[in-house]
Amino acid sequence: MPTALITGITGQDGSYLAELLLETGYKVVGMTRRTSTVDFERIRHIQDQLTLVQGDLYDQSSLVDIIERHQPDEVYNLAAQSFLPTAGNFPVLTGEVTALGVTRLLEAIRLVNPKIRFYQASSSEMFGKPVEVPQKETTPFHPRSPYGVAKVYGHWITINYRETFKMFAVSGIAFNHESPRRGLEFVTRKVTFGIACLKHGLAKELRLGNLEARRDWGYAGDYVRAMWLMLQQPRPQDYIIGTGVTHSVREFCQLAFEYAGLDYRDYVVQDERFYRPLEERQLVADPSRAHRELGWQPSFSFEALVQRMVEADLKYVAREVR
Repeated sequence: MPTALITGITGQDGSYLAELLLETGYKVVGMTRRTSTVDFERIRHIQDQLTLVQGDLYDQSSLVDIIERHQPDEVYNLAAQSFLPTAGNFPVLTGEVTALGVTRLLEAIRLVNPKIRFYQASSSEMFGKPVEVPQKETTPFHPRSPYGVAKVYGHWITINYRETFKMFAVSGIAFNHESPRRGLEFVTRKVTFGIACLKHGLAKELRLGNLEARRDWGYAGDYVRAMWLMLQQPRPQDYIIGTGVTHSVREFCQLAFEYAGLDYRDYVVQDERFYRPLEERQLVADPSRAHRELGWQPSFSFEALVQRMVEADLKYVAREVR
């Protein structure tokens, strides 16, 4: 039975990855931060199958201790400050966790067992203001946020450890991926949760930012499968993970409201407070290498993703208002 360590296991991606690895026959160790506010809701249904340990990307000694104690075969680093407005307001914190935290984890692996296979969650935000469309593995980075800058550091330090210490260390450059487990602060979940509140009379409007902003949106459950596939390859290599198709926030709203039997134009109010100061409009993946070499394909269409999220939030809010 192989052992995998997941940082960020209580997040959207961590929960889906944990499910996949358990189904595949892994022992799964999940690292959670030393805080009294950890939310286990996303992993509650599998929590008794997991080994949860406390550690922090701030504290290298805790990382060394976890790796020595549990001897993982694979490490997936999914922990980060990922909500862009928060990351922008706290750039030093973002750098400590999302950038230097990667170095601490890689160094802990190198010190304990450099044969451990390592996955780094890189991001399409590294492209920021892209120099070519679509973006592929060789596209230069031009980040436009503290989060994007920190992710570039994490990406390059992973490559550095791979080349310098001959470690099996890879990065998956993931474009936006959503699910019913997405945080309420992200626009897709803000829309679907907002619809459920409207349907149950808990709200009268939904305030959003730029409806013309476009994203390459996929299903998180598909993306964690790509993460696992990367660590099963004969040699380490970085991959773009995305759908290759973009949709606007307006399209997302129109489809989501239609599934709920509503017209978004009756409820959505554009509010400049929610506009991003530097809006990326051309972030779109070229996942052809992942298709060709990993045999990876997304299983969920955009329409199926939106429908699943709307249905889940309608059920969730219905339970809460009983």
